[in-house]
Amino acid sequence: MKLLYPLPIQNDFVFNSSPRDFTVEEIPLYEFSGEGEHLVLKVRKKELTTWDMIAIIANHLGIKHSEIGYAGLKDKNAMTIQYISLLAKHEERLKDLNHDGIKILETTRHNNKIRIGHLKGNRFEMRLKKVLGVQKDKLDSGLEWIKQNGLPNYFGNQRFGTDGTNWEDGKKIIEKKLKINDRKLREFLVGSYQSYLFNNWLSKRIELSLLLQKYSESECESILSLPAGTLDDTKDQAQFFKLIKGDVMMHYPYGRLFDAEELSDEASRFTSRDISPTGLVPGAKTKRAGGNAGVIESMFDEPIPLDGARRYAWIWATDISKRYIPEKAHYELGFTLPKGCYATNVLDVLRG
Repeated sequence: MKLLYPLPIQNDFVFNSSPRDFTVEEIPLYEFSGEGEHLVLKVRKKELTTWDMIAIIANHLGIKHSEIGYAGLKDKNAMTIQYISLLAKHEERLKDLNHDGIKILETTRHNNKIRIGHLKGNRFEMRLKKVLGVQKDKLDSGLEWIKQNGLPNYFGNQRFGTDGTNWEDGKKIIEKKLKINDRKLREFLVGSYQSYLFNNWLSKRIELSLLLQKYSESECESILSLPAGTLDDTKDQAQFFKLIKGDVMMHYPYGRLFDAEELSDEASRFTSRDISPTGLVPGAKTKRAGGNAGVIESMFDEPIPLDGARRYAWIWATDISKRYIPEKAHYELGFTLPKGCYATNVLDVLRG
């Protein structure tokens, strides 16, 4: 799968996804109440998946894994901080928990169990290595571009497995060429194929936006074999990622869906970060794009035996920080992304 990025800066640096060089901290959706029958744990873990951590805590307490609530899954190859919840009656037994990869930093009471999606976003801190003077300047320039323009919201490599081919098994399952009895594994693999289709749609739209920087609307239609008029009113838009009539927009960073009609108005709101276009994660019970946008979206839409979704195509990193340590050739980078977004997208844009 070829992913296109808007900055051909060709920057080389070293990033090791490890607890030493990569930290992730979850940002809760709301402030916890301080009272109630549930206990919220602020937990720091390393070299464990979220599922690993939950299993260790559940086994220690002698409870079912499902009794522990969590908002999102965090990387194994990182130092991560996240919030989980369980019934407060287990609080005393937690004091005996002793594991090298798990540390409970804080506890507080709350009225209800934490549910999946109950987070605003994540704060990422990463150390890039072997960054020399010229590379440092390129990183500075790339970060400035991201600050001004945002970045594509691809699904990260985690969705596709070590060799990047999980989506192929998902496609075979849909085509009834592969049978997987384990429901969770089957849905995971099919979900990987959904992500693959979304990423390819996003690559096509970025390719389109890049071409519009050099060619006319009609020339781009010819190059991409699109019907005449598909790209009407796109080239003169000021932002990099061009909107197309019929795009399904969403208020940012969360809100309701609506169709793009007056492109000049929607482009202005997009530039001000009030709204952002969405792409289709194919499946049932999901709104499709109409009009000209639907022409392109339909190329990446297939019948999938899972519910689909709309996913932001374009996002913004906030609270960006940087620190260069020349004697070590280290570049320390920090930023915040909305929930469901991958830090690797920032790195991929910076690499070009």
